[in-house]
Amino acid sequence: MADSPLIVKSKKFALDIIKVCNNIKQTKKESVLTNQLIRSGTSIGANIREAFYAHGRADFIAKLQIALKECSESEYWLELLIESKYYDNKEILEKCIEVKRMLISSINTAKENNK
Repeated sequence: MADSPLIVKSKKFALDIIKVCNNIKQTKKESVLTNQLIRSGTSIGANIREAFYAHGRADFIAKLQIALKECSESEYWLELLIESKYYDNKEILEKCIEVKRMLISSINTAKENNK
């Protein structure tokens, strides 16, 4: 479990989100958007980790779907921060999209294996 690429990337993403949000709070004095982003961005990995201790395949899929929703929300907050010029490095947005793609693939695979 610990070496799952999805777990590794989502945790790295959460750590990056924490750094980005702290940077924006210090340099731009913005906290409304960053508080939302820190919640959703760190929740992705937490839900993925929960999925690995699910009570069956349906619960596993449900946890990954929650992580996907949080990832989509994070993508939205990142877009707002970038488009409003609070943050200008799009690399974090690309990492978010990468995690989202991995989640979609994992959900689809889990659903296929559930048939």
